[in-house]
Amino acid sequence: MTRRARTPPRPTEASLHEAALAHLARFATTRAGLLRVLERRIARWARAAGLAEEERAAELAEARAAAEAVVARLAAAGAVDDAAFAEARARRLARAGRSAQVIAAHLAAKGAGAAAGGAIGAALPDPEAQLAAALIAARRRRIGPFGPPDAPPEARQKALAALARAGFARAVAEAALAMDAAEAETRIAAFRRG
Repeated sequence: MTRRARTPPRPTEASLHEAALAHLARFATTRAGLLRVLERRIARWARAAGLAEEERAAELAEARAAAEAVVARLAAAGAVDDAAFAEARARRLARAGRSAQVIAAHLAAKGAGAAAGGAIGAALPDPEAQLAAALIAARRRRIGPFGPPDAPPEARQKALAALARAGFARAVAEAALAMDAAEAETRIAAFRRG
């Protein structure tokens, strides 16, 4: 005996609101990110419902409008805040050793591109902070002050290239590679505290 799969109920504004709240309870996100989550839910329903093409277009348009209304209502209530998301994510990425360019790309992909400038400025406010982020990246890759002391001369070029690919300016990368390990650890600790 085969069991026929039950078609999920049509997404309503109420069910989409519940899904959005469940997602927000687990994950920080932007307006665009939350809308993508709800649109994926709608697309799964549309595939499972097996609607005819003309029915499908009308149903999808109605469901997407409901999703946009849910996201707008949650943003107005303060449950979704692109600027706060951008600040928190930029600070976390900077403390993980990411450059301003990498942070900007990440925030743009998450839908917080408009709020990225101020968030990056707050996370990496000066050249000292950028140097500390480069030192964190160097420690993670075990290069520069964190690499082997008897490294061959071409290892410096490879280390410079690695930091350049990570988005750090040449001056910042050279300063990070020229630093001794004790001073580098001190700068990293100060950056993470502040």
